Amino acid sequence: MTLGKRALSLIFPVVLAGYVLAASLIYYVQSSSVIGLERARLWQQMGLLTAVFQNEVTQNRSLIYSLVEGGAVRLFVNEPDAAYRSNALGVRLQQSITSLSDDGKKFISVAIVRPPLTVDYYYENSDDPFAEITPQQIEHARQMIASPRLSSWSYLDVSGIEPLIVHSEFIDPLTFNRPVASAKNGAILVQTAVRPKLFLDMKRALEKEYGAQIEIGRHQLLAQGALSATATLSPSLFARLTPDPAFLDNRLWTLKSLLAVGAIALSLCTIALVLGLVRRYITNPIASLDRQLTDVMTGNRSALPEMNEAGEIGRLSANVKRLHDHSKQSFDLVQNASWTDTLTGISNREYFNIRSTQILEEAEAEDIGCTLLFIDVDNFKFVNDKHGHKIGDELLKTLAARISAIVARAVSERGLPDGLFARLSGDEFAIMLRCQPGSGTITETSNRILALFGEGFEVLDKAYPVTASIGIAVYPEDARTLPELVANADAAMYQAKSQGKNGSARYSRSLHEKRNRQRRIEEELRVLDPDREFHLVYMPIVDGHGKVIGCEALLRWNSPVLGRVTPDEFIPIAETTGLFSKIDWWVIDRAMGEYAQIKKLFGAETILCINISSAELYTKSISDHFCDCADRHGVDARHIEIELTETFAVKLGEQSRRNIEILRSRGFRISIDDFGAGYTSVQQIIEYPAETIKLDRELVESLTRSAALPTLRALVALCHAQDMSVIAEGVDTTEKMGLLAAAGCDFYQGYLICQPQPLEDLGIWAMQRLVEKAREVVKSPERRARA
Repeated sequence: MTLGKRALSLIFPVVLAGYVLAASLIYYVQSSSVIGLERARLWQQMGLLTAVFQNEVTQNRSLIYSLVEGGAVRLFVNEPDAAYRSNALGVRLQQSITSLSDDGKKFISVAIVRPPLTVDYYYENSDDPFAEITPQQIEHARQMIASPRLSSWSYLDVSGIEPLIVHSEFIDPLTFNRPVASAKNGAILVQTAVRPKLFLDMKRALEKEYGAQIEIGRHQLLAQGALSATATLSPSLFARLTPDPAFLDNRLWTLKSLLAVGAIALSLCTIALVLGLVRRYITNPIASLDRQLTDVMTGNRSALPEMNEAGEIGRLSANVKRLHDHSKQSFDLVQNASWTDTLTGISNREYFNIRSTQILEEAEAEDIGCTLLFIDVDNFKFVNDKHGHKIGDELLKTLAARISAIVARAVSERGLPDGLFARLSGDEFAIMLRCQPGSGTITETSNRILALFGEGFEVLDKAYPVTASIGIAVYPEDARTLPELVANADAAMYQAKSQGKNGSARYSRSLHEKRNRQRRIEEELRVLDPDREFHLVYMPIVDGHGKVIGCEALLRWNSPVLGRVTPDEFIPIAETTGLFSKIDWWVIDRAMGEYAQIKKLFGAETILCINISSAELYTKSISDHFCDCADRHGVDARHIEIELTETFAVKLGEQSRRNIEILRSRGFRISIDDFGAGYTSVQQIIEYPAETIKLDRELVESLTRSAALPTLRALVALCHAQDMSVIAEGVDTTEKMGLLAAAGCDFYQGYLICQPQPLEDLGIWAMQRLVEKAREVVKSPERRARA
């Protein structure tokens, strides 16, 4: 036996026995520590569960306050028109509810209840489009109404459905604040419910980890056993988790295994050798690497240095450095991608908002100005729909590249700080430049951009009929914050559009006043009484012999606050704010109510033409309203002609097409109004389901020249080939009348015949025509006798 073997046979049993004894002592000491640590960890987990639950409760409370403060609930509650409230305002309230959630798939429900227990409105963000309020939520509302409380929340956990956090709040419908207790019966109850997804996920995770269910009750729960924890979710809601006994046994078994393996491993080496080698080749290098990683995490160091260690520690250090470098590079790429528009490669709206805010802060600190150019591509939707999305995308990419070059050139030539160019949405772009107006930079940049559209915008060797409208706003003269600057530049852009497109406009005081007037018009539209402020005027339509074959109903508004407001002012505002249904339904009902008097003036076969908003055909109830009004007033649907604008006909969708088919099947006539005002196409005349084409006055003006007579004849002939009658608008001279008649036009409308008049004045006009015809009849025999 060698000396080495002898030494091994003598030392090994002693070392092994020592470490076994040490491991046994450690186990008895550490087992208590393990139990204590697990108990502390369990209590910590229950504390986190409590925090998550309370956060869910707070978010639900914030949701109900945000809804009440937002205004959509106020409009819904105070709107007297039930149909309008359910159609337009209900959709708007739904959009407000959806916008308040940062998770589009999260379950949220909102109910508006009036005492004693009438549910005026209920919506929930779920996969069930026909969902109704649950009996538990109804019961919670009933308890609130019966109790003296004005606000309360509850955790509903009923078998069959996932738990909900329900919050109910009484709101005074006048002040939209919490009512006093004595006025509770006149208040409304707004109830919100959310599914506490984070809380339920964490609860299920804890139950899976500890192998036991978390008990939740309304009475105080006490901890049970050595390993058990409770939590107070709210003053009246408690939770308790008592893990399965096997959970603690597994933890202690792990400790036993580790101590046994450690005792065997340590017995194979001497303490001195292990400590020396570990300290020299493991502990010190790892400690150094740990310090360097800590410095990188805290920001004291930007990157890990190269290490010259050999062996596993050296490779670990190199791999950690490589992993850190790759992670940083990936982070930079992800951040850059999140701030870049995927189609054009320029900055997107998110980066524009971040960087523009920084630019304005720098401008304020340096006391210099900034200028924002808001660019909108005119007629882009037409090109995108007609030529396809591939052409539309290529147009936007080409435009972005060319404008980027213009901005870079302007910055370089004038020595300005780098400009910011971003795509805000589909065909909207923005440029932020650090320069003052008057230096020529903005004018030169705008002109260069507009020059791109001088003869159509060329993409892939083909020119397309798009232009640009540019709105300009200056900081700090026109606005003090970024939202105000963008809003003012946007308003200036619409001013440029109204001036003829492919131009620019600077935000001005007059534009500010125009926006204020638009805001006041919107406010008055919301509260007006149509029967007191609206009235109809009628414009006759005659045939070639001068006989009145129809009358067009036109809406007029005399506001006691704003005075006379033209349809060109208030109709676009009504359409953008969702108030068009309120106006259109009044016009339909009033026009059909006055139709009997029109028949007395011009005959039983007289056609009544009614204009409705293009957006109205996107609702399913318009056809029913037409039929209800016709039945109520005893009007034959065949004598009603519904006029739709030509621009709407271009973008006819499935729902609107179905509505038109329903109206035509019930006898109503359809007319394309203002034909020629937009992008007219032969395909439109061929495919559009209509009985009548009304030529726009500007088209009539351009075609009623002797040189254009063949074109006018061809257009009328094409309409006749499709069994469509042709009405010419804007007939104000006998020369126009003669050329239109020569071209084969069927009917005529214009100031030469009669101006729009109230029903009473229209009767006087009709009587005057009868007298003139009678005189003509009397004079005709006299002329023949003289001859």
